[in-house]
Amino acid sequence: MTGHHLRKLQLLRHAKADWPRDVPDHERPLSGRGHRDAPLAGEWMREHGSIPDFILCSSALRARQTCTWVCKELGDKAPTAKLEDGLYAATPERILSLINHVPDTVTSLLVIAHLPGVQDLAMRLASADSDEDAVMDMATRYPTSGLTVMEHALPWAELDGRDARVTDFVVRRA
Repeated sequence: MTGHHLRKLQLLRHAKADWPRDVPDHERPLSGRGHRDAPLAGEWMREHGSIPDFILCSSALRARQTCTWVCKELGDKAPTAKLEDGLYAATPERILSLINHVPDTVTSLLVIAHLPGVQDLAMRLASADSDEDAVMDMATRYPTSGLTVMEHALPWAELDGRDARVTDFVVRRA
């Protein structure tokens, strides 16, 4: 398949969260550093022409806040995010199941979720022709605001294992 038929999948771990007392994990907000780092992922997407046309975002507060900052950087090209309760503390299988149900009209998808799910899914999907340095980086550490960028030629419903070529693993800090 030629390059114009490729789909893009971006897996983003939410930005750095705070640990306030007596706040349920689902409602933990971003920390000061998280608020500074989160926009940088969107800035990278904009600068590299990697703007998603669909976003699946965990319903956890820290993921929603990360999404807001990313979308602010994408400006008027930012799609409206779909909040997914199923992405909170999701296994890689659960994340993949949600991706498998994305409409085929979507050519570029951003998923904002949590560890270990995003890292495990990125490793599961990484094909043999992936950028070796990017795969090694994401395999050894997947910090907050870590972004894996992948390309694949399959319909979303068929994406499973070793099907996507990792092109970038980006971690930007303020």
